[in-house]
Amino acid sequence: MTFWKTSRLLTIAAVGALALTGCGSDDNTSTAAPGGAAASSSTAAADCGTGTLNGEGSSAQKNAMDQVSQTGYLAQCPDATINYNATGSGAGRKQFTGGQVDWAGSDSALKPEEATAAATRCMGNPAWNLPMVAGPIAIAYKLDGVTDLTLNAEVAAKIFQGQITTWNDPAIAALNSGVTLPATPISVFFRTGTSGTTENFTKYLHATAPDAWTADGSGDWAGKGEGREGSAGVAQAVAGASGGITYVEWSFAQDNKLNVAKVDNGAGAVELTGESAGKTIATATQVGTGNDLALKIDYTTKEAGAYPIVLVTYEIVCSKGLDADKTKLLKSFLTYFSDPATQTGLQDIGYAPLPAEVSTKVKTAIAAIS
Repeated sequence: MTFWKTSRLLTIAAVGALALTGCGSDDNTSTAAPGGAAASSSTAAADCGTGTLNGEGSSAQKNAMDQVSQTGYLAQCPDATINYNATGSGAGRKQFTGGQVDWAGSDSALKPEEATAAATRCMGNPAWNLPMVAGPIAIAYKLDGVTDLTLNAEVAAKIFQGQITTWNDPAIAALNSGVTLPATPISVFFRTGTSGTTENFTKYLHATAPDAWTADGSGDWAGKGEGREGSAGVAQAVAGASGGITYVEWSFAQDNKLNVAKVDNGAGAVELTGESAGKTIATATQVGTGNDLALKIDYTTKEAGAYPIVLVTYEIVCSKGLDADKTKLLKSFLTYFSDPATQTGLQDIGYAPLPAEVSTKVKTAIAAIS
């Protein structure tokens, strides 16, 4: 199974205010949305559910949720309320397996022990990992006078391990011939809490520079630096003063007007774009079975023009086990979100639509929820 660009998630809707937060927290939100281009071609009113759906998890989805809420799910389904609390991937999976929310957003699929707990929560039925958002992780920085920077996995690992501490370090200079690098100290910012973004970024570092980043990929940070809460937290910290660097979803770098480093994957420096990230996502293989669409990404790809640091955000759902009203609403909402018209509208904010082969499998899985 392949997956090519990067997309962004979900709709939020309705009554009350929950401010969304990041894979580690930012805010929770419940917003009514006007119509939009996607509204005319997605969920028909006759397919709408009613009632309230509560989800929790990944902050990588936050901006996509905001976007989709403005393109019209509630315009078609005004009797529905959908709340999403972006407290982080780990928290979302925990709340889901504990039966506290109806679905989870996560930048990593359920681990085996979590899958067992999820099956119990789903009344003895398996939970499925459904990819909805494919998004690149930017190495975002702010450095006065430097807007064009290239890093590779080894140098990035040493920066985030605190082994390279100034911007004019010879290892950085060697990758950036002709760039005047200041002696500014490097300020590293990382995500606090268990974060799917952290897990995917450290999987990349360990897979591509295992001598420099010896720890396994993990949702808990094993490097150096100052911790901040959520994707918005690290992005805002870097934006606050020259010399900062972090790893964060591309849209948060855009929102905070941060520079994004090119990444040398072994075949040359690659600029982060939807297309370049898509070349890596296209190498992903399905490791789940049947309608469990968990993917494995090849972070070590050396394909020319492939940006290697990407993540896939899943909606983790019960295949069976929710009551009938919630099941209808969940299927309606996910069908709307996976619709090509909805997906296409997310490109301008740092995501990309699901490729047709993935979208088809996702739609099949959604239809099979019962």
